[in-house]
Amino acid sequence: MSTEKKTNHAYGSSQKFLGDKGILGLIVLLSAFVPLSTDLYLPALPGMADYFNAPVSIVNLTLILFFIFFSMGMLFWGPLSDKYGRKPVLLTGLVIYIAASCACALSWDIWHLVLFRVLQAVGGSAASAVATAMVKDVYEGRKRESALAVVQSMVVLSPALAPVIGAFMLPYTSWPGLFWTLAAIGGISLFGSLLLEETNKKRYTGSIAGSFGRLAVVLKNPGFTSLLLVFSLVSTASLAFIADSSYIFVDDFGLSEKMYSFYFAINALFLIAGPFLYIRLSKTYSRLSIITLSFIVMIASGALVSIIGNFSPLLFTLALIPSSLMGSCVRPSGTYLMLEQQKEDTGSASSLINCSGLIFGSLGMTLVSISGENLVLSIGIINMAVGLVCLTGWTIIGRMNIVKKSPDFS
Repeated sequence: MSTEKKTNHAYGSSQKFLGDKGILGLIVLLSAFVPLSTDLYLPALPGMADYFNAPVSIVNLTLILFFIFFSMGMLFWGPLSDKYGRKPVLLTGLVIYIAASCACALSWDIWHLVLFRVLQAVGGSAASAVATAMVKDVYEGRKRESALAVVQSMVVLSPALAPVIGAFMLPYTSWPGLFWTLAAIGGISLFGSLLLEETNKKRYTGSIAGSFGRLAVVLKNPGFTSLLLVFSLVSTASLAFIADSSYIFVDDFGLSEKMYSFYFAINALFLIAGPFLYIRLSKTYSRLSIITLSFIVMIASGALVSIIGNFSPLLFTLALIPSSLMGSCVRPSGTYLMLEQQKEDTGSASSLINCSGLIFGSLGMTLVSISGENLVLSIGIINMAVGLVCLTGWTIIGRMNIVKKSPDFS
């Protein structure tokens, strides 16, 4: 039977080369690989279709397959990082990511670009898989929640800023320039990872096949899996809005692209503020009560969007802000609680957390796209439904007493 043992790495609370701020900055950058790798080049998609003389449906495969293989890749790298350590897995993935990004920039055919995007996803997924695990490796207690708040805020900020940055760059460079930028970001991450001292104090000592089997072991933990379903579902509401926000503000309300970016930025600010609001509230209120309140606010906000959201873009934005704020507010505590359920197999647990968030986020994007012509009403209903299901699940979890509680849980 496989066991875990301490490695020979002497690891303290701080990094010798990176320092406390450096390690947090590296984790933040690694956590943002998904939005940076997808949203940065979104403004270039129409031009890429013209360049390759390819239909939009084929060009969109560079996005769809990226998400699919990114999700699958995290389930591959996470268990390996439990066995071989975070640093070797991270360096391997980043080398693949950088090489694939360069190949994307040099692509001469749309199918080559699709292939290189798949490789880019496989390499980049190592960054996301390892980043969350590193948070648990390095931080404990409230410091872990504070680190998660910073990480989650940057993860939310990235998809809001990346398209803007990409649109700003396009007049000065063509679409390959955006992929060269991603290669440069990978290079910066690689440099930081070379300075990284191994954070995994315990290693899984079984076989490689056994390390992948730890994913099933983690899922068999009822406390982890129940929390995973509840907190991953929150991504359904946030990504549903992000996916169709341009259609709502530009097509339905008739706003210019500039005004759309203004309203989108307002909502994004509250998404970013959510994790920091949690840290402030947690100094006075229990984690349990904050999470419960957050889900109640999501329900009320969704109902308000459904009732008054169609009257004006301002009313829609104001009605949605509470749901965006509180949906983002539960992210640090949700991730913290999920990590607390697993004393071991941190890489596998973090992979499942990130993968599940992407899957439920994709579900939200799909639901809003097939929900009908009244997108505002659809966003309202989705937020109400997500808040209600999450609140119900959270209440059931509390009554079943299956969650491992930290000393400051309540």
